[in-house]
Amino acid sequence: MAPLALAWSVIERGGGAGSLGLVLATNTLPTIAFLLMGGVYADRLSRSRILFLGNLLAAAAQGTLAVTVATGAASTASIAACGLVSGTAASFIVPAAQGAVAQIVAREHLQRANALLRLPGNVVKVLAPAAGGIVVAASGAAWALAWDAFTFAVAAFLLLGLRLEAPPAAADGVLADLRAGWAGFRSRTWLWTYTAAGTVLVAAWLAGFQLLGPLVAARHYSGARDWGLIQAAFSCGLLAGTLVCLRWKPYRLLAVAVAASGALALPLTALGTGLPLPLVLAAALLAGIGLDLAIVTWSTAFQQHVPQAEQGRMSAFNGVGERLAIPLGYLITALAAHAWDSRTVLLACAALIAAAAALNLCVPAVHHVNRRTRQPGA
Repeated sequence: MAPLALAWSVIERGGGAGSLGLVLATNTLPTIAFLLMGGVYADRLSRSRILFLGNLLAAAAQGTLAVTVATGAASTASIAACGLVSGTAASFIVPAAQGAVAQIVAREHLQRANALLRLPGNVVKVLAPAAGGIVVAASGAAWALAWDAFTFAVAAFLLLGLRLEAPPAAADGVLADLRAGWAGFRSRTWLWTYTAAGTVLVAAWLAGFQLLGPLVAARHYSGARDWGLIQAAFSCGLLAGTLVCLRWKPYRLLAVAVAASGALALPLTALGTGLPLPLVLAAALLAGIGLDLAIVTWSTAFQQHVPQAEQGRMSAFNGVGERLAIPLGYLITALAAHAWDSRTVLLACAALIAAAAALNLCVPAVHHVNRRTRQPGA
């Protein structure tokens, strides 16, 4: 609900594309700037304490934003400032959460745990945009933002009961930890090649689906109605992918993650070639299934093959690459759209996704990161 309410709060104050772009950038940039620091501290401090403080900080930021919007005191600068704080909180929450799962759950149950963690989120992705639109239309953006703040506060309260010991930290300091983390990241070929391929894949997917998808739907399909159906089909695919992961436990975890991510090329190809809407919907459904399968199997492979004491930093290095893809993909696609037809650029994005997945599958190390079913010494 929050992204819709955030956009509407900017629009209600007369902001245009420039103001909205500034607000979205200030929410995204901290996750790039502070993610590495969040990874370092996730390997030095109690991850449950970081999760608690991060959710509390996000609740404070969103609560402040809701109050300023409700009182009419909000401006583009104040909305951007609250987004900056929220983005900073997220940069510490993400790597801590990745490592916390492996501390809580036995190795043989990690895939099911990762799938169960995604299940409510994917259900919400189907329902929340419509609910957010109703709330904003009926009561205004402030109420949706207040609800967002409340959910962060509840999460922080629930996390008070989680007590995880801090990983054993080196005594050489934060910078030494960061250098050691970078050395560990480079030494794992499967990890840095997956990150490199993921950067290309995420950039092509977001630029193709999020940026060009609505434009193609408006020009060659029935506009917002059909685009809403396509997004709903993709969200239903995410939910179906989670259910698949609760039942199917592939042995070749990383190879399955890489191959499944290639399914994201399907809806871009369908839109780019002008296939009928039912085929586009089927392609979007399959892409959602593939993406969720890729996320769950990747998370399980990462948690099983990276030592707990390094998971915060390794997760951060991986996350920085994929987050850099967001502004990069939007910029390159915006420039390409001036030179070529949108459908041509969509097909180019689909080709990039397929090529990134295929090349990553050619890395021998990818096929050695497989399921481990027993804990050491169990």
